[in-house]
Amino acid sequence: MSKERLRLATCTESMAAEFLQKNGYRIIARNYRCGFGEIDIIASERRTICFVEVKARRSARFGLPEEAITDLKKRHITKTALAYLKDKKLNSQKLRFDVLSITYLDQRPQIRLIRDAFSLGGHYSY
Repeated sequence: MSKERLRLATCTESMAAEFLQKNGYRIIARNYRCGFGEIDIIASERRTICFVEVKARRSARFGLPEEAITDLKKRHITKTALAYLKDKKLNSQKLRFDVLSITYLDQRPQIRLIRDAFSLGGHYSY
């Protein structure tokens, strides 16, 4: 990843965390990694653990940021989330997968939060 893309990603994730906090989320972890993948932000809202994927685009020219989340990416996120819950012994905790989409229009970020963007799906045990 180029330095410019890395800087944009870091700035975008900080903006996302700030947005979530202003909207009632409590940030638990950022950039959680395990053998299955990475989750950008783990937060809680009320009594639900939210696993948040942050996607940004410099323009809407190639579609919305959330359209870049493939089924494969969703599987990696869900497996990573289950690993996190198991590791933290939160197996009975309610969970949700959210997407925070940021599109830069005229150099200004347009932020859209998609709650419950996708489900766990499949048959998983943890």
